[in-house]
Amino acid sequence: MKVEFLGTGGAIPTPVPGCGCRVCGQARERGVPYSRLGPSLFVHGPDVLIDTPEEIRYQLNRSTVSRIRACFYSHWHPDHVMGRRIWEMNKDWRGWPRRSRTTDIYIPSRVARDFRDRLGTWEHLAYLQTSGVVRLAELAEGESLELAGIQIRPIRLAEEYVYAFLFKEGGKRLLVAPDELRGWEPPAEVQGVDLAVIPMGVLEFDPFSGTRRISEDHSVLRSEATFRQTMDIAGKLKASRVVMTHIEEPDGLSYDDLVRLEGRLVESGLNLSFAYDTLIVPV
Repeated sequence: MKVEFLGTGGAIPTPVPGCGCRVCGQARERGVPYSRLGPSLFVHGPDVLIDTPEEIRYQLNRSTVSRIRACFYSHWHPDHVMGRRIWEMNKDWRGWPRRSRTTDIYIPSRVARDFRDRLGTWEHLAYLQTSGVVRLAELAEGESLELAGIQIRPIRLAEEYVYAFLFKEGGKRLLVAPDELRGWEPPAEVQGVDLAVIPMGVLEFDPFSGTRRISEDHSVLRSEATFRQTMDIAGKLKASRVVMTHIEEPDGLSYDDLVRLEGRLVESGLNLSFAYDTLIVPV
């Protein structure tokens, strides 16, 4: 298995239209790895796509992905689902008889429930299913499946509407937690994985000076995990390697800043790095 990071931004990718800050300016001028599109990644081996942000069509076109066996959705948030029109690419619009492809879409039961209530997601996917371009499958709580000899199990996080995914192939294990780690205590089955992909979390404090960046009474601290909390979770995971993604533009860190921070963390004994768009990491 290997993980290809299609988009490593968060709900607010980099650059932000109209923003003249240093981070957005560098992103416009230099592109990848300074720029970041919406959150998505691809796991080669089972050939699984996780989530479809608005930019997924562009992400896939610049990637090494040649076929998608299946897609898993982690939760209903717009930055993870609003590119679902990508499945129209399976449609044979001009051939006769038509030879459309069908992609299996796996949705944990709680996520499927939210899809029925939020953003018209279920209605849209159901329409695509009637067009023959996707096949929807709800996964019961605790249910796992096997694709290409690789076991995949959705794992509900502390925020009960969002899921991580555990991949097992022989003795190798990969954990992908796309977002929302607030309050999560990693269970035994995910500890010691070979590779853990987790969101960075918001920067409540400057990672270099330690000065406070977000007011203690800011509402975001009641809904999002902070970088320090995420680092605590990373320690509890005891993974051989941790890669952080879902890096938000408001945190104000450029690619160069993250390389500098990564160097400090590695010096302290952590095998931790920050993802960038197009990065490929073997498990």
